[in-house]
Amino acid sequence: MSISRRRKLIPQNVEKLTGSQNWVESFIHYIRSECNLSENTCAAYHRDLVRFYEWLGNRKIESLNIQDLADYTEWLYQRKLAATSLSRHLVSLRVFFRFLQLEGILKANPAELLGSQKVWDRIPSVLSPHQVEKLMIAPDPGKDAFWIRDRALLELFYATGARASEVVNLRIWDIHLDEKYCRLTGKGNKQRDVPLGTRAIEAFNSWLKIGRPELDEQIRKRAEKHPLNVSAPAEHTTSDWAFVSRRGRRLRREAIWELVKKYADRIGAPSSISPHSLRHSFATHLLCGGADIRQVQVLLGHASIVTTEIYTHVDLSQLKKIHHKFHPRG
Repeated sequence: MSISRRRKLIPQNVEKLTGSQNWVESFIHYIRSECNLSENTCAAYHRDLVRFYEWLGNRKIESLNIQDLADYTEWLYQRKLAATSLSRHLVSLRVFFRFLQLEGILKANPAELLGSQKVWDRIPSVLSPHQVEKLMIAPDPGKDAFWIRDRALLELFYATGARASEVVNLRIWDIHLDEKYCRLTGKGNKQRDVPLGTRAIEAFNSWLKIGRPELDEQIRKRAEKHPLNVSAPAEHTTSDWAFVSRRGRRLRREAIWELVKKYADRIGAPSSISPHSLRHSFATHLLCGGADIRQVQVLLGHASIVTTEIYTHVDLSQLKKIHHKFHPRG
């Protein structure tokens, strides 16, 4: 499997830049239309650059040097950003400066001299198999109105290692219960098929045959009882989103985040647990079980195996067992 190289920025048909603030808008327009980056990535780059301009103040980008950018890094660090967020800010800045360089705004790109992303890497939050078991059954029929949906959601996260954005955009026809796999659409609209285990299949089947019809019926009754309060047609029986809200609309990323946080708190898991923690747990548990790292790379949808390699540092105890079992002097 070939390792993808960094995309080369070659501006095409980008309107003439006229002013510092317009540089950001032109950059976002470029990465969206020319580079075909996802809306989530474009939004993240835009947020990062808004924060950069907050620091920039009256400084001029053309006069910045590596010491200035080091001060910017320190400024970010003082705001107690997570290591991964700080790393992404630096990546956003490097790409933005490359764009300005190619546009002729900058003669040199001091941002390229900033520390490598690896400097800011950290071991991700991972649940133990026991914690995962507790989390999967945390949605309680006595406490949670949509516990069937929530169990299906959690099971699918852990079964596939999907990103939250990938689960949000799942359609019913993407989940093939009979063939036991799920089709995910990741970054750059790249699709991959990930196997589904028995528990995930059973949980989603219950949501499809029991939970979803019950929700549709609730929506129908509310619409009949309060027809004047319905601002838009209910999406119940015609919605093809895999996971929907109490109103029958697509479940938002923020709602999914809140659900995972709620159930993680219920089982006493660390506050750092998020939907991405289930992705980390999926990868870590596969590797600890003996899966090949390149197979895990494909399942996660990573373009480069370098991204996947972070999971090889997570469970030192497993590496010790392998060393003891196979090394002649183990």
